[in-house]
Amino acid sequence: MQEKRRQKREKSIKKVELKMIKVSIAGTSGKKDKDSLMFEISGVDISYANTLRRLFMSEVPVMAIEDVELRKNDSGLYDEIIAHRLGLVVFKTDLKSYNLPGDCKCKGAGCAQCQLKMTLKAKGPCTVYASDIKTKDPKVKPIYPKTPIVKLLDDQELELEAVAILGVGRVHAKWSSCLAYYKELADLQIEKQPDNKEEIVEQCPPRIFEVKNSKLEIIKDKVNDCLLCNACVELSGGKIKVEPSKSFLMTIEPWGQLEPQEIVKEAIDAYDEQLEEFTELISKTK
Repeated sequence: MQEKRRQKREKSIKKVELKMIKVSIAGTSGKKDKDSLMFEISGVDISYANTLRRLFMSEVPVMAIEDVELRKNDSGLYDEIIAHRLGLVVFKTDLKSYNLPGDCKCKGAGCAQCQLKMTLKAKGPCTVYASDIKTKDPKVKPIYPKTPIVKLLDDQELELEAVAILGVGRVHAKWSSCLAYYKELADLQIEKQPDNKEEIVEQCPPRIFEVKNSKLEIIKDKVNDCLLCNACVELSGGKIKVEPSKSFLMTIEPWGQLEPQEIVKEAIDAYDEQLEEFTELISKTK
């Protein structure tokens, strides 16, 4: 099965050109805990680019809390609110150790390969954070440990047991792996030098033009910032041409459960499975 997927992927790569243009690292408190992946894709139409965007956000499995059993809750929040907050805690996900419940050997009944039990016990006065959640698997831990869950006053207690499972974003937003978006790139050309160079520089929203040696030039590093607003085309009287380049700039901003490269790989694998299932259904109609 894996070999067939690899062969299909190699064939598709010949038709679709992927060009990596930027990988930036950003994080809180100077830590590299959130990767942002940006790449250019060409040879496809806008519907395919949007398909990839939806796959990245809604078809990649990640870990999140699904069931909560509250044994003691003296806080000022209802059980349902605390359970909801726990469900939205972002956990580092280890896809090698866990299966989706529907794909597990236990058929979703619940076992160590598709479920992870977590506990939380706290006594006030204190603020209960995501870091207070204890798990038996050290690889699965909150990405943002300072996420507040509830504030406990004097002698108030909170005790619960939760179960985390893998899921996908199309079922619930808590299983969404990232924010993915794209923009269509532009092909800019200055065919003739316009008379109102300074005005074009000032009126261009992303400021992708500059005047050098009395000539209007395009700042190459800012070409991808073009909004396709055609303001420069109108101001220049058609001396500047702006057309869609039939290429897209895709950006993936993970929430932290997986690395962006993992998200891309898992999304493509999920797409392959969907296409195989669709092919089988079509073959049965003959």
